[in-house]
Amino acid sequence: METADGWTAPEFPVPHELSPQWQSFSRGVDYFEASIRDPRLKLWALRIDLSDPAVSVVINDPGPAASVVESIKTTTFAETYGCAAAINTNPFDPASAVEGEERRVVGLAVSRGRVISPPDPRYGALVFYRSGKAAAVHQGEIQTTDTIENAAGGFFMVLENGRLPESVPEHRQNLRFPRSAAGVSLDGSVFYLLAIDGRRSSSVGATEAETGIILKGLGASSGLIFDGGGSTALALRFPDGKIRTLNTPVHGGIPGRERAVATCLGIRVLENPPEQPRDN
Repeated sequence: METADGWTAPEFPVPHELSPQWQSFSRGVDYFEASIRDPRLKLWALRIDLSDPAVSVVINDPGPAASVVESIKTTTFAETYGCAAAINTNPFDPASAVEGEERRVVGLAVSRGRVISPPDPRYGALVFYRSGKAAAVHQGEIQTTDTIENAAGGFFMVLENGRLPESVPEHRQNLRFPRSAAGVSLDGSVFYLLAIDGRRSSSVGATEAETGIILKGLGASSGLIFDGGGSTALALRFPDGKIRTLNTPVHGGIPGRERAVATCLGIRVLENPPEQPRDN
């Protein structure tokens, strides 16, 4: 996103050398975008301060049955739920660009304390506790949802305690896809949303390891990938009030065509928040 003073995305040679130049987007939310030369990647990221009382997190409302919601595009979600930003989250089926269809949610999803879908022990999740803190955790380690206010499941953990996973199955090590991902700071007071383009000559898509490296470079201590590929969409409400994706979604092989997904995570920013910060 180019600013009034002509700032454009910096370019870095490799993910390990990522050095974020954060810009303030709104109260409690910072923005960063970059291009990487090796491999060729374009990425967009948000840094969200959960200690700021102006900031709140929203997940889809539950659907008509357990683990079922109505399909929605990430841009539509941001508009419908009054969000400054939003990203797609849980895996699901079936896939299409049609909104209003039933989607079966895979893995943990919680909205305002209500469980939409139970944990899937194979995968990770971004969890927001009622204490005001966040965490990226293995869903299999979640013993109760009683302390969870909101949660969005994804696929695999790609960063744990500042380190990449020790082992990734060989068949996944070199897979390159568009990526949606999230990370959390060590103290759980800040979380990061990330979109990486793929399936384009200017951005070939990231591996799981590269996504973890980028999340760490942004400032995260732990992180996971959400549903990616044709589902990847990071939407932002621009100063003109219009909501657009920062990345270029590619559904059905068509650049710019946005997929209707199952669940999304949105960021709301209040215009007149309480004066006192949250008690974390």
